[in-house]
Amino acid sequence: MSVLQPFGDEIWFADGPIVVAAGFRYPTRMAVIRLANGGLFAWSPIALSQELRAAVDALGEVHFLVTPTKMHHLSLGMWRNAYPRAVLYAAPGLRERRLEIGFDADLDDEPAPGWKGQIEQVIVRQNAIAEEVVFFHRQSATALFADLLQNFPHGWFSGAQALVARLDGMIAPAPRTPNKFRWAFTDRSAARASVAGILAWPSQKVLMAHGAPVTADGQAFLRRAFTWLTH
Repeated sequence: MSVLQPFGDEIWFADGPIVVAAGFRYPTRMAVIRLANGGLFAWSPIALSQELRAAVDALGEVHFLVTPTKMHHLSLGMWRNAYPRAVLYAAPGLRERRLEIGFDADLDDEPAPGWKGQIEQVIVRQNAIAEEVVFFHRQSATALFADLLQNFPHGWFSGAQALVARLDGMIAPAPRTPNKFRWAFTDRSAARASVAGILAWPSQKVLMAHGAPVTADGQAFLRRAFTWLTH
């Protein structure tokens, strides 16, 4: 079985190794989208193994490396070295965090010309932890979330971390926005306006970096997941 798993028309995902942040173990996941010109859009790049690189190269040439939040940056150096011709985009706040990486551009609310009309994007602003850029791949009707929606299985954490994760809402019956992100919004009106754009997408599927993929009724799922903000 290939390390890249198909998730719809011209979109694949790969699961990577566990990383540790603030003492918590997080799984990693990335997505690869093949654009109309054959170029590849790599979302939230994970550790680049030889197997993963071979699978990516079999799909086409990497044109864009995209980081959805300033926290998804650990593997950028190896991807930059492997694909020096790819345009590397920084999420809000990441350029300042990784000064040693030569970013080529910054993500904004408007899609870049290289993927405009194929991938939509919205920056969920005014969050003190991180402003996330959420993407929507039109051809596969897939919304992509890095950290704003999470869900860990029972038993993933242990001891005091399990208690913190449960209180934070990281462990719940369905993917949700962890409480720490909810409380970190400094302007709920701005966040609500950002999420309204996401909810308008005709999402059928949702791919998350830290949660089980949603494969049907994606728009209804997202409306339920963001009820805490929209009502």
